[in-house]
Amino acid sequence: MKEKHLPISKRLKTIATYLSQGSYFLDVGSDHAYLPCYVCQHDHKAQAIAGEINEGPFYSAKQTVEKYGLSNRIDVRLGDGLDVLNDSDAPFELVIAGMGGTLIKKILGRGHQLLTHFKRIIVQPNIDERDARIALLRLGYTITHEHLIKENGHIYEIIVADFINSKEMEKWAEKDLLLGRQLQFERHPLFIEKWQSEHRARARILSQMKRAKKKNDEKMARFERELSWIEEVLDYE
Repeated sequence: MKEKHLPISKRLKTIATYLSQGSYFLDVGSDHAYLPCYVCQHDHKAQAIAGEINEGPFYSAKQTVEKYGLSNRIDVRLGDGLDVLNDSDAPFELVIAGMGGTLIKKILGRGHQLLTHFKRIIVQPNIDERDARIALLRLGYTITHEHLIKENGHIYEIIVADFINSKEMEKWAEKDLLLGRQLQFERHPLFIEKWQSEHRARARILSQMKRAKKKNDEKMARFERELSWIEEVLDYE
């Protein structure tokens, strides 16, 4: 007997809303295959590949898929990033969630030759969102949605990019890469909360750098520049 619908986090539910109906998607770092199972339970035409690099999460993902009777629609594979794909695969959407933006950038960069599969990429970096944006734009994707949610005391950014093979990278200022172009415009209360916290953290680090015996002038200049951008968007005097 199949189990009832899988309960998942608000973060994963929000990511799921950006997948198209009937999606065939790859979920990299699938974390027990919760997202693929949830999507396939609610969309009976959806299919997924759940990729895991470590054996423990890989076997946990297989167990989850079997538990919910979805083995015919979700293929759980062991491998590093996009390396789980075969030549015969044709998923058209990609999710990389729950890891740092620098690692997301590395995964996308290393597997760039396979990205012709994907019309849409959805990323949810836990930190270093700027690196994730840079990777998407360099690969010719256009960022179409930026969304903030708060769960368990942490504010997450969900970034959605569609393949248009554009030169959007040329149009993005450093400030936009850091703060998010749409997020700055919308100024959601979570955006204000996040960047007030980030401002305090950066100001504290800058103060420590200024007191250090050996000063890194380049790094201090970068922090001062970023603080000025944050102050500008928060309307600090």
